[in-house]
Order: sequence, then structure tokens, then C-alpha cells
Amino acid sequence: MKNKLKKFYHWSNSWTGTIVIVLLVIFFLAQAFVIPSGSMKRTLLPGDALFAKKFAYGIPIPHIPWLEIPILPDFRGDGHLIDGPGPKRGDIVIFRYPVKPSMHFVKRCVGIGGDELMVRNKHLYLRIDNNTDKTIKFAKKMEAKTSVVNGVLWAKDPYVKLYPGIHHDPNVIKGDNPFEQIFNYGPVIVPKGEYFMMGDNRDHSDDSRFWGPVPYKLIVGKPWFIYMSWNKNGTIRWNRVGKSVNEIQEELREGKKPYLTDGCKKGK
Repeated sequence: MKNKLKKFYHWSNSWTGTIVIVLLVIFFLAQAFVIPSGSMKRTLLPGDALFAKKFAYGIPIPHIPWLEIPILPDFRGDGHLIDGPGPKRGDIVIFRYPVKPSMHFVKRCVGIGGDELMVRNKHLYLRIDNNTDKTIKFAKKMEAKTSVVNGVLWAKDPYVKLYPGIHHDPNVIKGDNPFEQIFNYGPVIVPKGEYFMMGDNRDHSDDSRFWGPVPYKLIVGKPWFIYMSWNKNGTIRWNRVGKSVNEIQEELREGKKPYLTDGCKKGK
């Protein structure tokens, strides 16, 4: 046993061993991503470089990095080698863009299969499994209000209290913006096995309001921690380096503003 471990140690220190181990980590455990846009401000910022947990929702079919070519067939037909629990309501999720699967998007899951949701005057309304009791229970858990619309009870803006990075841009007003989905959308029922995604920067996010929910086969993982962060001028945001996404969200709940760093204008 000792000799086997010694051989493995020497092999792992070789170029071949190092490459194989790195690829195994990228394929099955963790992968680096850089946030390219401001759709998740104030929670995640453009230039945040983070590691994603690829095993959070099962083991997705591994792809060659950058080329995004799958190295194995989709035997199960659901984009995963091993199934896992799907994203939960409120999770920040990394997934493949349904319109162009070679691209990765990062958004917050606001509805899962069976949920009904709609947007009215920018407010998100969510109904859990088309069940009033479940909706009331969920609203209480999220410290959100309920509202009756057309005789039906909904949880109103259910994620804003616990995830205060979610916000709207007061400068985006109806009449000046061609995208009606920002102001009014639905109601729609999320199909089983699919997930409705929205950006925290609600008025500047290309998300499920425009191209529909995301099937499980396109789910990749969830953000883990930020290993580097820089603004558009290349200045490092040291106050974000090394923090997990949960830590960033906790700072937001405490009233701190981790998004107000170099390259992030106040109120944006």
C-alpha cells in the first residue's frame, strides 16, 4: 500500500499526472468562472472571478474547457452523469444559456417546477405549487408579504428581504424601455424539471422573462467563493477576494455594501 501511494505521489507530480488531476477537478468538482455582466449586481459584480461547485446539483456531463465540447455522450438525456437535487428557490445558479448552451449564465432561481409566477409593475409574485397554504408558509419563511391579486393569494417579492442584493433601477420606467417583460410578465407555470431564473439587478438582466425557464439538463452548479475580483480598470477589489457568495449575501443582510468598491458607482 505504501509503495502504491508513493507511486501515485510521484505520478501526481509529473506533467501528465498534474494535467489529469486538474482536468478531473474541472470536469467533476470545481471550475472557474468570471462574471461578465452586471445582471447580478449588487450580489455579484462584473469582474468577480469565482469557483463553482459542479457537484451541487448532480454531476453534469464534463466538457472540454473553453471549447465546451462534451467528452462523454449524454447517456441519461438530462445532461448529467449522476442526478442530484435541483436548485432550490433562492439559490444562485450557474447554468448553460438555453439559447446558446456553450455560454454560461449566473442568475437566481426564483421558481421551480409547479410554481406559478408573474411580474406586475416590476414586483415579482410567486405562488407555490398553486397552493395557498404552501404559499403562505413560504412567504413566512422568506419574511415576505402576501398579496391577493384577482382573488388569488401570492407571495409578493419573496426574495427581497433575505437577499437584499435584489434591486430595481428607478431610471428604468415604462414608456422609455421597449421590454415589457421588465414591468409585466405572465402569469406562467414553471414546467416540472425546469427552473425560472432572474438576475438580482432586475431591470438590467437577460433572464427567464425573455427566453423561458431552464431545464435541469443545462444546470451546471452554484457559485462557491470569489478567488479574485477586479474592476474594468484592472484594480483589484481586495475586500471581495476569498469571500464565499453566502458571506457576500450575509454582509448585504447586515446593511453593508460590498458592491461599493472601486469601479462600482453608488446606487448602481
